[in-house]
Amino acid sequence: MIFVIISLIIGFLTAFIGSIAGLGGGVILIPSLLFLSDFFEAFSWVTPQKIVAISLIVMIFTGMSSALSYIRHKRVDFKLGALFLIGSIPGGIFGAYINGFLNADVFSLIFGGVMIFVSLLFFLPRRQGSTPLFKKGMKGVRTVAGEEYHYTVPITLGLVLAFVVGTLSGLLGIGGGSLMVPAMILLFQLPPHIATATSMFMIFFAVIPSSVTHIGLGHVDWYRTLFFIPGAYLGGTVGAYVNRKMNAKSIEWVLRILLIVVGIRLISQGL
Repeated sequence: MIFVIISLIIGFLTAFIGSIAGLGGGVILIPSLLFLSDFFEAFSWVTPQKIVAISLIVMIFTGMSSALSYIRHKRVDFKLGALFLIGSIPGGIFGAYINGFLNADVFSLIFGGVMIFVSLLFFLPRRQGSTPLFKKGMKGVRTVAGEEYHYTVPITLGLVLAFVVGTLSGLLGIGGGSLMVPAMILLFQLPPHIATATSMFMIFFAVIPSSVTHIGLGHVDWYRTLFFIPGAYLGGTVGAYVNRKMNAKSIEWVLRILLIVVGIRLISQGL
């Protein structure tokens, strides 16, 4: 019974926080399961392969619920999302294949390092304004809170970045948003709300092939995975709603601290 209750709570919090920031939620779910496996017998089954598979399956429902909400409120840049999907889908399949060769210690070290790197990206100053950083590529214009944003995404750079992010997503089960959102904001100057919404739209489609790959490799524990899904679907919907109401900066400070703590703990665990 304790497993069911904890799974529902983790599923909700994972999707809620992931949807607010466009991170997908794997940065919450995976460290949580690794932590619980050290203290509860009910989570003794945890392995890197199983929790990455659970994370990716759950993110299908997180992405679905939050993306539908963002689409209804016209926050998604569909053209940009499609561009990133072209690169991230093959990357996700490649990453899922590599995952099968990792042991627990190596997994923790890699995951911890990625989390520290992502947390540092959030500290970088943001370049916002009417002049895009790049001159050539896929252009977009969005108005958020009365302010007009112009951005340009070079197609080649976008595809390469998406492939790298997709590989890390399939490898670590983090959905890719934890790297793609900072890239969209810092490199391509998208307004944060559009970057978050586009990320969740992309995550929904990108994690499907990664999930199928993990299913084919026999990594999915369906009995345990199903307990995370109801909370994740609800959390994704609520998170998308809160994203439209809250100050994004306060959420980002929570994420900065959280990612640093999680990264340090996982690196120490892997050493």
